[in-house]
Amino acid sequence: MITLIWAMDENWLVGKDSKLPWHIKEDLKYLKSKTNDQIVLMGHITYMSMKGYYKDKPFPFKKVYVANLEDTTYKDATLIKDINTFLANNKENLFVIGGPTIYRLSLPYADRLLITYILNRYEGNIYFPKFDLNKFKLLNYKTENMLIFSEYERIK
Repeated sequence: MITLIWAMDENWLVGKDSKLPWHIKEDLKYLKSKTNDQIVLMGHITYMSMKGYYKDKPFPFKKVYVANLEDTTYKDATLIKDINTFLANNKENLFVIGGPTIYRLSLPYADRLLITYILNRYEGNIYFPKFDLNKFKLLNYKTENMLIFSEYERIK
């Protein structure tokens, strides 16, 4: 199963200069609760950004894949150069955690979407790619403060 997880504001904004444009504890707690000890896929820029937060501490994931077209060695991750082949042949419960290019390439393979809607507008320059949400069915949602935590499943 492939699950994409992200938070975005009212304008589909997800980042500012490769960092989150907000610091919302509930959002970070939710992401951690869903991805802790899970297998994740991210792009190189997201990997480098997260390394900035975690510094020398290990990521809280069971396994990390990093999609990158360049030959790069990661001491704590496995390089994926052909993301389409990787996703098409995936047999793991995989969480895609960013960035926008990786989300765009992963959307056709997604079984589930975990979207946190932030009911506000922020300054930034990185947006989630537009897609047809009608291909997914809303399973459930929960509101908390200015957030809507939603779970969708692909319509078969």
